[in-house]
Amino acid sequence: MQAGKIHSEYYKCNVIPLVIIKMKIAIQGVAGAFHDEAARIFFGEDISLLECDTFRLLCGKVDSGEADYGIMAIENTIAGSLLQNYGYLDEFRLRITGEIYLRIKMNLMALKGTKIKNLNQILSHPIALRQCAEYLGTLPKNVVISETEDTAESAKKIYENQLADTAAIAGAVAAKMYNLEILKDGIETIKKNYTRFIVLSKNHHPVPSSNKASLSFEVRHQSGSLAEALSIFARHDVNLTKIQSVPILGQPYQYSFHVDVEWDNSASYDASISEIVRHVSGLSIYGEYKKGELPPEI
Repeated sequence: MQAGKIHSEYYKCNVIPLVIIKMKIAIQGVAGAFHDEAARIFFGEDISLLECDTFRLLCGKVDSGEADYGIMAIENTIAGSLLQNYGYLDEFRLRITGEIYLRIKMNLMALKGTKIKNLNQILSHPIALRQCAEYLGTLPKNVVISETEDTAESAKKIYENQLADTAAIAGAVAAKMYNLEILKDGIETIKKNYTRFIVLSKNHHPVPSSNKASLSFEVRHQSGSLAEALSIFARHDVNLTKIQSVPILGQPYQYSFHVDVEWDNSASYDASISEIVRHVSGLSIYGEYKKGELPPEI
C-alpha cells in the first residue's frame, strides 16, 4: 500500500471535526435590542441568541432547556418594576444567577444620508417614545410617531424595507447592526436612565463570592408583621435594597413580597435566612449571586 493512501485513510478514519457549541441565550426582542447588548456584556460576544417576542416566551425557552440562560429586564429607573416578570419568576420557578445594569441611551437613526428635515415617520417601542417625549415635541407636526414591539425591531424594519423617510429610536448597537446612521444621539429626556437585567437559568448554579440574593415570601395579616420580618435583615446587618409587592393570582388583595438583599458577611446572610423562615410563609430564594454595578455615565 502506498504511503499516500495510508496517510489519507488515517485522517479519514481518525480526524474528528472540531465543533464549537455556543452558549444559547434567550432575550426579549431581536438582535441589537438592549437585551442583546446586556447579554453580550455579561456573557461575551461568542453566544447564540434565541430571539423571543415576549418575556413569557423567554422564560419558557429557559424552562424547557432550549436556552442555557435568559436575560430579562426586571426594573428601570424611569418606568419602574416590570411586575409581570416577577410573576414569571413564580410561574416558571427559574433561578437568578446574576444581574447587570445597562445605561439606556436612546438615539434617532435612519438610512445613511437621511436628513431629519425629510422624516415623515418615527418608529419605536412605546416606552422608548415616552422617554424621548421632550425631543419628539421639537419635531415638525407632520412627523407620525408609531409604536412598535421593540426598539431594535424598528431599526431592522427600516433596514430591510429601505424606508428612506423613516427613523427609529433605539440603541447604538442596533444602528451598527442594521447599518443605520445616528442622526441624533442621547435624545432621552432623563439622562440617568438605567435598566436592571437578571440572568436566569433552569437549575441552581452556585456563584462563588455571592453577595446579593432575591427572595419572596408572604406574611400574616397582622399589624406589624411585615415590619417584623424586614427588621430581621437589619439585625443581622444585611442590607435591604429593594422591596416589591406582587399580587397573588387568584387571591384578591393578597400579595407576596419580593426583596433584594446584600451582605458583606455570608454568615450574617445565612443567619438572617435561618431566622426569617420562622416568621414568614412561602419563602422562595430565587438566587444568590454577585451584585452588578452601575456603569459609568457617558
